[in-house]
Amino acid sequence: MPFGAAIIDADGTRLTAEEKAFFRDADPFGFILFARNIETPEQTYALCSEMRDAVGREAVITVDQEGGRVQRMRAPHWREWMPPLDFVARAGENAQRAMYLMYRLIADELRAAGIDSNCAPMVDLAGAETHEFLRNRCYSDNPDRVAILGQAAADGMLAGGVLPILKHMPGHGRATMDSHFDLPRITAAAEDLAHTDFAPFRALRDVPMGMTAHLVYEALDNRPATLSPVMMDLIRQEIGFDNLVMTDDISMKALSGTLAQNAAGSIAAGCDVVLFCNAPLADRRAVCDAAGTMTPAAQTRAERALAMRKKPDDVDIPALERELEALLGGAGHG
Repeated sequence: MPFGAAIIDADGTRLTAEEKAFFRDADPFGFILFARNIETPEQTYALCSEMRDAVGREAVITVDQEGGRVQRMRAPHWREWMPPLDFVARAGENAQRAMYLMYRLIADELRAAGIDSNCAPMVDLAGAETHEFLRNRCYSDNPDRVAILGQAAADGMLAGGVLPILKHMPGHGRATMDSHFDLPRITAAAEDLAHTDFAPFRALRDVPMGMTAHLVYEALDNRPATLSPVMMDLIRQEIGFDNLVMTDDISMKALSGTLAQNAAGSIAAGCDVVLFCNAPLADRRAVCDAAGTMTPAAQTRAERALAMRKKPDDVDIPALERELEALLGGAGHG
């Protein structure tokens, strides 16, 4: 049977009876955790186990653990990381190795808590007008450097048994609005976008999973990329990304339709999976119903992504910590 074409969340630190029954019936492809779901490593592991027990398989469980503001797992139980843009600046010429080490260490923490995916790397380009919600989450304003650093992050996670999610496809860096609240509109020419914003995604097209951007590229289509068959075709053909594509959270205000319309519309546009977060159980049911089950092509991509979820390599974690600290000039993580 194909998976449900959704990734959804839970209300708290353990599943309610209603959530267990719903997850069993909906059989979503995976789950996502937020800070409200996370207290201690032991509790988080137990919650992940409940989620997987509910669907009867080793479902993907992801989280946003970029570093800086976007970091759901924090001290005292987990390492604190500086924002990626600051981290890269601190590492300087050592940034490629430092990014690998940072995300290998993050992967170690995630796996220990039962989490086997991370919504990173984020390879959007930093620009002078990039909205503050995004800017210090970026790695650089240079497409080639962003691609190198993004690949290092992805490699670190894969080595640690964690599936990376490439975001926000095909590029969110020109947005001057926060898509949680508004719909950004990008006026750049298609040729300029191809050589800049889209380039890192083309370079990282082999990453197991990717996440869409809720913004309009006016030179290409007047619909948000998540709901645009034109943009999804560009992601598949021009960028060459043939792995699993999930939406960004369809509850974000950048999308103006109903939840059911946004869920069905994103699948119709060519997305494989709908991400839906921070909503009552009734809304989660409606979205899962509208998303339906995976298409045969989506199921193939999902199974290919799962096959890339490997046992972590055997490394000396304290030695990697010491190496990273030395690369950062003894500055530590934060």
